Formats: sequence, C-alpha cells, structure tokens
Amino acid sequence: MTARRAGGPTMHDVGRLAQVSAMTVSRVLKNAPGVSEATREKVFAAVEELGYRRNQTARSLRLGGSGMIGLVVTNLANPFYSRLALGVQEVATEYGFRMLLSNSAEQADREPGLIDGLIDHQVEGLIVVPAGSRQQHLAAAMRHVPVVLAARPPAGLDTDCVLVEDFHGAREATACLLADGHSRIAFLGNPPALYTGAERLRGFWAAHEEVGIEPDHTLIRQGLTDSAAAERATLELLGQADRPTALFCTNNRISQGAIRALYKSGASLPVAGFDDFDLSDVLGLPLTLVSYDPDEIGRQAARLLIDRLEHDDEAPPASRRVTVPTRVVRYGAPSTDDADRSPRV
Repeated sequence: MTARRAGGPTMHDVGRLAQVSAMTVSRVLKNAPGVSEATREKVFAAVEELGYRRNQTARSLRLGGSGMIGLVVTNLANPFYSRLALGVQEVATEYGFRMLLSNSAEQADREPGLIDGLIDHQVEGLIVVPAGSRQQHLAAAMRHVPVVLAARPPAGLDTDCVLVEDFHGAREATACLLADGHSRIAFLGNPPALYTGAERLRGFWAAHEEVGIEPDHTLIRQGLTDSAAAERATLELLGQADRPTALFCTNNRISQGAIRALYKSGASLPVAGFDDFDLSDVLGLPLTLVSYDPDEIGRQAARLLIDRLEHDDEAPPASRRVTVPTRVVRYGAPSTDDADRSPRV
C-alpha cells in the first residue's frame, strides 16, 4: 500500500523538498486554513522547482497509496444501492479516488471474503453496508484500513456511519395513515435482525401509541426479503376475513410486491412505504412514501472516509454519526379515491 506510483513527482516529493509533511502539501494545494504563509511559500516553491502537477484522476490523498476505495453493498439490483454507489463515486472522483464495488447479495457469510478481497487489492479505505449484525470481520479490517458504515450502524465497533431517519420516517408515514382514519394497518417488513427493519417497526408502533391504538399483531409480517415474498404476504393478508384497510412497507421492494398483489386482487388499499421509487406518482394508488436522497448517503460516507484518509498522520477523530433526513411525500388521495394524483409533501 505504500509503493511509490510511477511517473512524475508526488506530493511526498514536494513535502520532502519543502521540509513539511505530505499532508501539509495537500492542505496548501487545497487552500485549506491553518497553514502559515511561510509554509505556503515553501510548498509553492517546491512545486515550481519539481514541476509537480496534480493528476486529479489518479492522485491519492494517502500519497503513494493505490488511489482506490472499496464499497460493499447488499443488493446492487435494488436502486437504493446503485444510487448510494453513485454518491460514493461522485465524491471519490472529486478527490481523485477510484471505487471498487462488491455486492454481498444480502449473504452475511459472503461479506468477509469480499472485504478481504478488496484489502488484497490495496484499497485505502472501505465503505460497507453490513449484511448482518455480526461485524467481527469489520473490526479485523479496521486494523488495515479505515471503515465507514452506510445505512446500518456499527455493532460493537468504534467507527463512522451514515444512517437514514428510519424511526422518524416510519412514524411520520404511519401517522399519516392513522390520521386518514385507518386503524387496521398491516406491517410488511424486512428481517427484524436488520437495523432498518427494527427501527421502522419501532416507528410504526410509536405512531400507533401516540394515538392510543395498539397495532394488530395478526397484521404484522416480517422477514420479507424481496418483492415476491411481499406479494405473497399481501395476498395472504387480503384473504383474511378481517383484512387490513391500509399497508405499511419497510422498503421499495416490499412496496412494489404489495402493489403487485393489490393489482392482482383488484383491491385499492392505501400504501405507505419507505423509499420513493420510479413511477410512484403515476400508479393511481394512494401512496404515502418516505423519501430521502440515497446519493447523499453515499456522498456523506465517502466524505467521512476521505477525511480520515487525509488526516491519517494525526490523532484520529472520534467516531461520527451522520443522519440523512427524510420527508413524507403523498401521491393520490388519502382514501381509495384516486382522482387527485398530485403529490403533497
């Protein structure tokens, strides 16, 4: 990871000539505050003498490193993760890094091998969406490179993470359904062992408690891993004698499976769900969606990681937690009447 890159002079060479650290060179060239004028003059003189030129597409802030960061997501077929990856790539490119992408396919046992492979490829840092709650392999990885978690928090690790307002978003969307007069709301959730599944159920439950209603346990379905499972669960709920009057779904794939079941059964129940998705505004169904910017999760995670790489010659900062805000967007009418399809925020 410290092999010198072939070609012209590096920031390390500039720092050696100017008798400052390579990171100081980086700060001077970025016009960062906290550098004396005398130091700036020495750095610029060394730049001119060596003919140093930053290669924005290949430089690495760790100076002599690979110029690559790794990203591990759980399901690249899900638009959420492809958008997150685009956010990471945007910031990585801005700072001259390349991104190596791996997909764990929600299989926690695959994740350690993927991370080992990225480290073997000499990535300088990792952004990981953990596939499970056991994260010992991430602790091992942190002995080699900094690790930032995205969308799911660390479990027993002291590291940075970027999360979504899972609890708040679920509570707000459920509250909208309750305010529309629905007291029998089905919950269609991903595995409860996942942080997002647990937090969104907690928000769903809290919204009911705030209006003095206890959710019906017979309407709660968890452990749904894809749209097909969500479709089957929805059809089963619709077949009950005392079926739900509205649905809450914990992610976009579950929402899409539930909507497909409604279409097949001819029912027109209001649906609330986490994650906006394409064509949600033209389906003609009453939809209440928790919307946020997946790209921003990736951008924030990349900024946290690169900040650690920039300051690797200093005492590391305390672990940080960044939360990406959510908002509720409503399409169509709150009842089964779909005459009004305009969005309401």
